[in-house]
Amino acid sequence: MLDKINEDLKSALKSGDRFRLSVLRMIKSALQLESISKKEELSDADICNVLKKQVKQRNESIREYEELNKSSVVADLKKEVDIINEYLPEEASIEQINEVIDKAFAEIKPTSMKEMGLIMKYVSSNLSNADNGKVSEIVKKRLSN
Repeated sequence: MLDKINEDLKSALKSGDRFRLSVLRMIKSALQLESISKKEELSDADICNVLKKQVKQRNESIREYEELNKSSVVADLKKEVDIINEYLPEEASIEQINEVIDKAFAEIKPTSMKEMGLIMKYVSSNLSNADNGKVSEIVKKRLSN
């Protein structure tokens, strides 16, 4: 995955795509920081986690800038998210998430919100490409019923 990012960085440099180049440089910088803090090479799973954090940060910024009516900044941030998402595996669908949550409920048989952590742990270990925010929302609804 890191090789693909490096190759794309080189091609963006050659093609003169400054916006894409700056986003790829930010990605590479974030990956290097994570590698330094871990004191080891990053696995693909580690890279995915860093990229997900980058997307999450930008999505939070998008919400803030939308409230301030800064549409040009929002558009740039959305383009950045699109570029970062190119390197992430396709996100699990709601159907896939619900399927794994059904299995978790069948296996754990939760009785209250206290077991939410167990269900979240089950889902994250069985479905690595799920948006934890969506999973949390679905689990909370199911536990409150």
